[in-house]
Amino acid sequence: MPTLALLAATSRTASVSFDADQSCFSLKETTGWTLSTQDGGVVADGETNKVVMTLHGLQPKTRYVLDMGDERLVFSTKTESVLIDITDYGASPEADDNAAAIQAAIEQLPPHGTLKIPQGVFRSGPIFLKSDMVLLLEEGAVLAGHADRSHYPILPARHADGRVLGTWEGVAEPCFASLITALDCRNLAITGAGTIDGGGDRGDWWTWPKETRDDARRPRTLFLSHGDTVSLTGLTVRNSPSWTIHPVFCSNVLTADLTIQNDPHSPNTDGLNPECCRDVLLAGIHFSVGDDCIAIKAGKLDPKGGLDQPCERITVENCRMERGHGGVVIGSEMSGCVRDVTVRRCELSETDRGLRVKTRRGRGGRVERILLEGCRMERVATPLVINSFYFCDADGRSDYVQSRQALPVTDATPEISGITIRDVVADNVGVAAAAFYGLPEAPITGIIIENYRVSFDPDAPPDVPDMACGFEPMRHAGIIAENAGFDRRTGIHLSHATQSIAV
Repeated sequence: MPTLALLAATSRTASVSFDADQSCFSLKETTGWTLSTQDGGVVADGETNKVVMTLHGLQPKTRYVLDMGDERLVFSTKTESVLIDITDYGASPEADDNAAAIQAAIEQLPPHGTLKIPQGVFRSGPIFLKSDMVLLLEEGAVLAGHADRSHYPILPARHADGRVLGTWEGVAEPCFASLITALDCRNLAITGAGTIDGGGDRGDWWTWPKETRDDARRPRTLFLSHGDTVSLTGLTVRNSPSWTIHPVFCSNVLTADLTIQNDPHSPNTDGLNPECCRDVLLAGIHFSVGDDCIAIKAGKLDPKGGLDQPCERITVENCRMERGHGGVVIGSEMSGCVRDVTVRRCELSETDRGLRVKTRRGRGGRVERILLEGCRMERVATPLVINSFYFCDADGRSDYVQSRQALPVTDATPEISGITIRDVVADNVGVAAAAFYGLPEAPITGIIIENYRVSFDPDAPPDVPDMACGFEPMRHAGIIAENAGFDRRTGIHLSHATQSIAV
């Protein structure tokens, strides 16, 4: 039965989900909707083919009625203390850098106020948000990252109190501030029908992906650190200098109905990477990026000091993931432990891998209780990969990391358990239906696969299933399991052009 639910409401927007017949990103049929005030006056109507959508142009502290199909949802927008337009503080599409004007407007914004970016392209260096505010980008508004690196202040590796501030791939390091930076913010909403353009194709960001400039790492487009009760809804976020949206040490994060777009050849432009976060929902997001669509991380053991909190209770639902190295990836930074991750009713197309867990000796930590269900994949080379020999970092190809002999178990030995795959269809697979590579001293345990159907691409070339030494190219392989134990394998069906094999 269809279920119409409110995901998030701000003073001027609302994001809803319409779960019809277990649809993934798109509804099976276009559905009409009508929005009315409680007294019955129609304020908007339209049609949608998306499971998750955002309503724009609402009024604060107003009760609305949304009729969609045979479902009805009654909800209220939030109270707003004031609405401030950035142009009232001198921001202009003609200005070279609007950061100072926008920051002045933010400083004057009282609690529960809304800061509006109107239609137009506003170039800017980094801006710093604060608690209890809404940043609203109206339709046609573009906040565009400045091309000149000198306009970007550098965040140190740590706060004065020792907490991690700047982060790079799980390690405390200085970083250039992001176009939108939110530090220690509570009750923050970033919403609207506009666009946040990180400016990755401007300046030199993509020419030094793994290096530093001015002793700092590249910025993200949105960086949220030590936040609580944060929502991002309705927007397009594109053209990132590195990872696009990076919440770290955050809790109660909701992201819904976003479009995240990066050039397919842009380096390390992951879509959305929750790191050391708790209670995160990613709903109805359309990804098309240059690296992983979603990467769930929890820091790593490193002499510089890594992040030290688990990433847990992460839900990904009704998303569409296109291109990229992986659809939903866990690791390789997972030393603080990643657990209780649910990925359901998502569509993946032409990603190198679907669900991917990557780690190695030296990481330590645990990955546990991971569920993938009700998803559809098309032309994904290897839909399911767990790799305990991932050759990241300078010592990634060393005997210690790559040895297939059992080594002593220490605090640096990663452990993986409780992986459930249920009701998944993968068509036109190239390399393998699934590949599980555990450590001989720490095998993967508790794998459950139920109702998994795979068809193979007859034209796919051979390739390796993942990144590690000693993996040979393969084509149309079934389920590969080395140092991996299954609790249950039922309803697995692999079909070729000329034969059908039940496993």
